[in-house]
Amino acid sequence: MEHSNWMIYGAYGFTGRLIVEEAVRRGHSPILAGRSAEKLAPIAGEFGLRSVTVDLEDSTQLRSAVADVDLVLHAAGPFVHTSTRMIRACIAGGTDYLDISGEISVFESTFARDREAAGRGVALISGVGFDVVPTDCLAAALAERMPEAVELELGIDALTTPSAGTLRSSIESAHLGGMVRRNGMLIPVRFGRGAIVERFPLGERTLLPLPLGDLVTAYRSTGIPNIDTYLAVPPLLATTMRAIGPAMISLLKLPVARRIARTIAGMSATGPDEETRANEHAYIFGRVKDRSGASLTMILRTAEAYRFTAMSAVLAVERTLSSKLQGAYSPAMAFGAGFVMEIDGSAMLVEKRA
Repeated sequence: MEHSNWMIYGAYGFTGRLIVEEAVRRGHSPILAGRSAEKLAPIAGEFGLRSVTVDLEDSTQLRSAVADVDLVLHAAGPFVHTSTRMIRACIAGGTDYLDISGEISVFESTFARDREAAGRGVALISGVGFDVVPTDCLAAALAERMPEAVELELGIDALTTPSAGTLRSSIESAHLGGMVRRNGMLIPVRFGRGAIVERFPLGERTLLPLPLGDLVTAYRSTGIPNIDTYLAVPPLLATTMRAIGPAMISLLKLPVARRIARTIAGMSATGPDEETRANEHAYIFGRVKDRSGASLTMILRTAEAYRFTAMSAVLAVERTLSSKLQGAYSPAMAFGAGFVMEIDGSAMLVEKRA
């Protein structure tokens, strides 16, 4: 499906470049965009693509740039600082908006513009990469099989070398501390408390409670009122985070501390190499329970997280461009619970009732 009238903003970042490569592989000719002409020129030249230099801080220039395209795939984080400006420009220009965020505040902001976007005939879909696509689709699949569910647990086993962008986005959200959803409401909890152990295909994993974007997206896509989200970590790290996590979060509440941490992340993070992206996998654990205590557990395997993001983001672009979506959606709401299974490397490994 060739399409050239869409834009990748943040095309020269680690994940942005992977998305460019995947888009070209699938026959697309997207417009590449970002604030640095110096960084845009090499990648645009390498792939023979058009590019446009535009700063998110320049609202007039930004609106003009996005009004000329049908869709923007926003890949420049931390999204808590960048998504609002781009969403405003897209709504003003009647341009569909997708991003690869995983940040709770971004999802809340995106959904808050549902009516405004629908009124302009615009689709807003945050989180079209990893981890949100596989977790959101798994949550929707679980809810379809157990519609009376009142509890949902989601866990990710996907430790990989993070990119600088991923680390910076994580740092920007870390100061919010622990969080769960109870009776439909997001509530704060002590960071690191409540670790659990679950069996994954590669063995037992310690799942550390972390406030992932699914606390917003899965609630929207399933309506389940009680949600916990976890990330698999080595047992020693889980113990360490329970001990020092609260102090670390207090420190990161200081803007200067977050700024220093972001700078260090930018210098040290490289992202996974090509061999890792090609050969590794990620695993998603999901469990729902109804009021009687009956449960349904499913485990999903996907491609390595960054490779998955590139593939799912471009497929989401294709689906959005060929649809008549209007308003704000989670990935599963927009494309269905089966969307994840259309992405290379995805397989359902476990489905068990108890």
